[in-house]
Amino acid sequence: MTVVSPLGYRFPGGTYTIAHWENWLLTDCTTAEPLPDDLAHPVALFHVPILGAGTSITTLFEVCGAEGPGSVGLDGYDWEYMRPLRIGVEYRMEGGIVRWEQLVDERGNPYDSMSFSIEMFDAEGLAARITNTWRFRRRKPEGVTGATS
Repeated sequence: MTVVSPLGYRFPGGTYTIAHWENWLLTDCTTAEPLPDDLAHPVALFHVPILGAGTSITTLFEVCGAEGPGSVGLDGYDWEYMRPLRIGVEYRMEGGIVRWEQLVDERGNPYDSMSFSIEMFDAEGLAARITNTWRFRRRKPEGVTGATS
């Protein structure tokens, strides 16, 4: 399957406020103690930016042409904090797909490597940025076997 490059695809954008109950659940599921001063648990950066940017994992799979169960993997994520995130603060999010490469692994299997970035803003400015890199495994074209030289 050849997918048209989604490089430059922009998320609709939007806002998100981390609720107290949500932060409590995130803290509880990591068996951590609640943080002081209404600080949000760092694990919130797994889902808050995606939801706040007005997109979803399902949409990202569709835009990038995921081929089914097991075809997408996480190659890495980078979380940058410009200041602590807090419960009850409204954050504005914007972002999109910032990198797309068609590659072949060491076994000759094709895949697309995609990175998306989302920035979170509070009333003072940029508060955090995430950049996640995902791998979209592709089927080899018919008649192609093994690694190529």
